[in-house]
Amino acid sequence: MLPTNNMEPEWGTRAHGTYTVVGRCARTGMLGVAMTTSSMCVGARCAWVAPFAGAVATQNVTDPRLGQLGLRLLDLGYTAAAVISELTTAGAYPAYRQLACVVRDGHSAAWTGEKAMGHHGHQTAQNVAVAGNLLAAPSVLQAMINTFSREPNAHLAERLLTALRAGKEAGGEIGRNERSACIKVYASQPFAFVDLRVDWDETDPVATLTSLWRRYREQMDAYVVRAIDPPRAPV
Repeated sequence: MLPTNNMEPEWGTRAHGTYTVVGRCARTGMLGVAMTTSSMCVGARCAWVAPFAGAVATQNVTDPRLGQLGLRLLDLGYTAAAVISELTTAGAYPAYRQLACVVRDGHSAAWTGEKAMGHHGHQTAQNVAVAGNLLAAPSVLQAMINTFSREPNAHLAERLLTALRAGKEAGGEIGRNERSACIKVYASQPFAFVDLRVDWDETDPVATLTSLWRRYREQMDAYVVRAIDPPRAPV
């Protein structure tokens, strides 16, 4: 059980919606998370990946301790359903939390507490889980999960970002107030293959993150070579 001060969480000056896709590539075994929200620095609190084990998203009145606990459970080999079950009983306020998980065998699970904000929900399928709150429409989640599943041979980071953009195009957060976005992907090494964040953008953080990814993907393999085989590293 996580420690608590037995006080109701504070909502702050306004509620912040979030929508997320957690995914696995069946071809490569890559695992990752992409998400966007109207609060700042979503990547600092909400996206969690355990190399070779699984990925978890924590959102809607976020408790980052649940993400840290999720990583430990994934490393211990818990199933996706078991991870979600443990996380919903570990803290004092499960009704305020929203969680999504995909593990290395592709099984997925999710949770949306009854006090999630605005229009909210989640969907799961093999290799993918999507979740959102304060959404403009139910079609946001459906667009994300359909888009992620459409091109299984594409790079996982590309699929995650394409799914996130599809969610935005389907309406995204109500009021279109997205301000930060992130993507985190692990591949064959214990360090992140892709770890990109837009901590604040007043126009379109998903578009900014996509532009950052397109710049980064030309160099990402070289960064891995520098780490594991320096004599072969490009100058």
